[in-house]
Amino acid sequence: MRRAAACRQPALVQDRHRIAEFIDLVHDVRRHQDGHAVFSPRIAAEQNWRAQLLTALRQGQADNRFYLVYQVQQNANSLAITGVEALLRWRHTTPDLAAGPDRFIPLLEQSGLIIEIGGWVLLEACKQIARWRVPLGERITVAVNVSSIQMHAPCFVGRVRAALAQSGIPPALLELELTESALVNDPHTAANTLAELKALGVQLALDDFGTGYSSLSYLTQFSFDRLKIDQSFVRDILDDPKDLEIVKAIIAMGHALRLEVVAEGVETTAERDLLEALGCDSFQGYLIGRPGLPAEIYPMLGVGLL
Repeated sequence: MRRAAACRQPALVQDRHRIAEFIDLVHDVRRHQDGHAVFSPRIAAEQNWRAQLLTALRQGQADNRFYLVYQVQQNANSLAITGVEALLRWRHTTPDLAAGPDRFIPLLEQSGLIIEIGGWVLLEACKQIARWRVPLGERITVAVNVSSIQMHAPCFVGRVRAALAQSGIPPALLELELTESALVNDPHTAANTLAELKALGVQLALDDFGTGYSSLSYLTQFSFDRLKIDQSFVRDILDDPKDLEIVKAIIAMGHALRLEVVAEGVETTAERDLLEALGCDSFQGYLIGRPGLPAEIYPMLGVGLL
């Protein structure tokens, strides 16, 4: 099928290269049934903003403007903090380019920058656990999110091995969180990679469980240690009978497969109490603790200030 695109604001387009970029964009973003795509100033503004943000992110990598915050995870039985999840943040220098992780992380993934920055996240998170390990012992784990691009990079297992070696932490203190998207594109390669990771001794978690079409099959196909109930189900668990039944089923299934079940997005005492009654093993969310810098999180781990 022939494709055509119309630019309604020629002044926004400076040269042939930009025109080509715009046409590619509108083909991906906006299509009409007749096969034509209409370019608008709004799309131009978004494309320009994304291009500027990507440039700023590249510079931010060079200037060490990325940093990690940590959100604690609480055991349902002991109420002790047993782990943290490392979350990537970015110190921007231009107010117009302020962007949360929901905006800049997809851009890191699309550009491929996530491979290098994700490697830094992995090492920094392991080093932080190593620092906490001195006073706390080996009772705090760290979870690191792994994107599909990272997962399928040839160097990924090597990066994990190097992070463990450089930080000196036992592999069992590192948990890698994967979503269905990291598994669905190439299950065979994913299976081999996960087998190598399990051989290293790290823990594996299936994140955002319940939001994908194939999550059930992955629980039996791959050797996970934990599954995390997506916060979209937890959010309405008190008001939506369907979400309640889904959460019940996830917890029962997880336990039947001998997996630890973690509920994400727990924000109220009522939610936590209900999840505890249903048998959920651990909680994560604003009720337990908001993401914070290491010095802010440390007092929650059971010892005084760092």
